[in-house]
Amino acid sequence: MNLRGVVFDFNGVLLWDTHLHEQAWQLFSERLRGRAFTHEEMDRHVHGRNNRHTLTYLSGHELTPTELNSLIEQKEHTYHELAIAAGAEYCFSPGAVALLEQLQQRQIPFTIATASPKLNVDFYYQQLDLARWFDPAKLVFDDGSRPGKPDPALFLAAAAQINVPFTECLLIEDSLSGLEAARRGGAGYIVALGPKEKHASLSSVVGVHQVIAQLDELDVAALFG
Repeated sequence: MNLRGVVFDFNGVLLWDTHLHEQAWQLFSERLRGRAFTHEEMDRHVHGRNNRHTLTYLSGHELTPTELNSLIEQKEHTYHELAIAAGAEYCFSPGAVALLEQLQQRQIPFTIATASPKLNVDFYYQQLDLARWFDPAKLVFDDGSRPGKPDPALFLAAAAQINVPFTECLLIEDSLSGLEAARRGGAGYIVALGPKEKHASLSSVVGVHQVIAQLDELDVAALFG
């Protein structure tokens, strides 16, 4: 391996807020179509996907920019309310700060590639002191200009922001669509993150090199020399 940089997915990796997004999406699904998402729908149309994809799927038709923006704001404000209500539990995932400190000490460049819209990115910076670790100018989010995962465009753009070829990046993801995007993009080393009960299925995903339960399980010295 010749790894020189790190690209993080955000939700479900650095921030374990998947349950909050699921709650927000379930409330929104019931409001829009009168029923909640099934587990299969969550995996295919929510986890790792951008809002355009999920809201188009829920609506059953192409949305105008005005419709899309309105629905995004409604859904994300629901998420924000749930996050604020979580209080101190709304924080970086276990092992995240320790890993970020190691990367900084070793001067290994890193950034985030997230399917979240700017509305949420601004919320993360406000609530999590994200600027301590991540330069906003180098963070890549869903601004509507790129296709969503499993297309690798988001990850390739993030690698370009830290001036490291994606083929020399460690990529950490938790969603199946994100892992497929990493494989398609040719990530140098793909790490899947998830609870122990999902490790067998995550290990079987094509392209995945390692599966972990939390971020401090990564051996930075071994990966980066």
